[in-house]
Amino acid sequence: MSEMADAIRELTQEKGFSLDSVKQTIENTLRAAYKRTFGTADNCIVTFADDMSDVTIASRKTIVDGVYDPVTEIELEDALKLSPECELGDEIDIVVDPKSFDRSAVSVGKQETHKGLNESFKDKLYNEYKDKVGEIIIGYFQREYNGNIYVDLGKVEGVLPKKYQSPREVYQKNDRIKAFIVDLKRISSGLQLVLSRSDPKFVQSILELEVPEIQDKTVEIKKIVRDAGYRTKIAVATTKEDVDPVGSCVGPKGMRIQNVIRELEGEKIDVLRYSDDPVVFIKNALSPAEVNKVVILDDEKKTALAIVNDEQFSVAIGKNGQNVRLANRLCDWSIDVKTEEQAAEMNLTEITTRRAQELFSNTDSSAEPEEISVIADLQGVNQEVVAKLREAGYEDIEKFAVAYENGELDNLEGLTAEELAEVNKIVHNSVEFVEEEDSEPAPSENENTSEEEEEYFCPECGAKITLDMTRCPSCGVEFEFEEDEE
Repeated sequence: MSEMADAIRELTQEKGFSLDSVKQTIENTLRAAYKRTFGTADNCIVTFADDMSDVTIASRKTIVDGVYDPVTEIELEDALKLSPECELGDEIDIVVDPKSFDRSAVSVGKQETHKGLNESFKDKLYNEYKDKVGEIIIGYFQREYNGNIYVDLGKVEGVLPKKYQSPREVYQKNDRIKAFIVDLKRISSGLQLVLSRSDPKFVQSILELEVPEIQDKTVEIKKIVRDAGYRTKIAVATTKEDVDPVGSCVGPKGMRIQNVIRELEGEKIDVLRYSDDPVVFIKNALSPAEVNKVVILDDEKKTALAIVNDEQFSVAIGKNGQNVRLANRLCDWSIDVKTEEQAAEMNLTEITTRRAQELFSNTDSSAEPEEISVIADLQGVNQEVVAKLREAGYEDIEKFAVAYENGELDNLEGLTAEELAEVNKIVHNSVEFVEEEDSEPAPSENENTSEEEEEYFCPECGAKITLDMTRCPSCGVEFEFEEDEE
């Protein structure tokens, strides 16, 4: 096999370049040298052997009678010497020996080769690492320059900018560095990965590796906020009621969270339970402080007041306000922390009263309560369950309630006992059932008057009779009164 074939094999198999990119690079190199020699590469034809053992360069020229441009044209007489069958107007490829190129042309070709291989190498690396953004990578400390740390990652170089470093971390030559990939940058030598050890997602990625429940989606990380090097707060929730999300993250004897803390060089971590209720969530977010009470001051502006004991005040605030500041970011609320004594000086009664009015006076107080008759109108009910109840004929609230109490829905197809119990719970929490009295309502005055004033007569003689008579007092005929069927 020729030297060219060996070189191509080395580039494709050992360096990892694709065959097409190598062929394109060689072709660009030869065309650049050709252009340097002849002034144009428009008529340069590069052809590779099937086994990649050789490559030829040819000048494609037009056969003319009277040459005007010797680079692109050839006399018919000269063309006939190369091919007896050619005619005027035909094109003929004339092989060019690369050794005939001058030194400057060869130099240009070499530059083009290096440029092409470098671009191909960069493209290869970029395609390899572009999907790794957002992942953890491990490298070794190489050098530090202007506060930035350069990391040896093998094929590529990593840079850990000063703004993405943790202030408590110091590195020495060849120290192992685990970091989070935040971006890719093309540089002259190839590719550079921008790394971070201060990004909250770095903590999340480490925690995901330590906690199997996060990997299988049983535990969900709702949000992470961080003051890199000092404290991190993590809000977690669970998709299964029997799983403790905080306990899962902490691990047996705190082993899981200790591994994360160790990786962060001792940074404090608060793992707390997420809640949709802002009062509960704010209490949890101020951990490790114990909060006695949370008062929502303004829902729209998201301002709240947290009340703590005197000894818990400094814990809730944190050093330089760090704890409450992180809690604000975690909850997306502006939280003001007060002691019991400070809160007593505030008029919280007015705040509580105003909030109650906002909650319960959204509609006109004089308006009659809205009557709801179908399950679909209830707030919080699963509409998929409603659709199945509608198909089964139990969309009416009263009918559903009676059927549920009588056990008629136990074997209803497509609905579980838990789903039915949830609907029943919503029904009884949302609707007030008014039982009707068994006795018929007393007749009105007008009805009594009309009944008393109604007169009856004997069908035989026409004498006046009453309802309690069984025989006519005048003609003696017997009769009985029949009750009207409803």
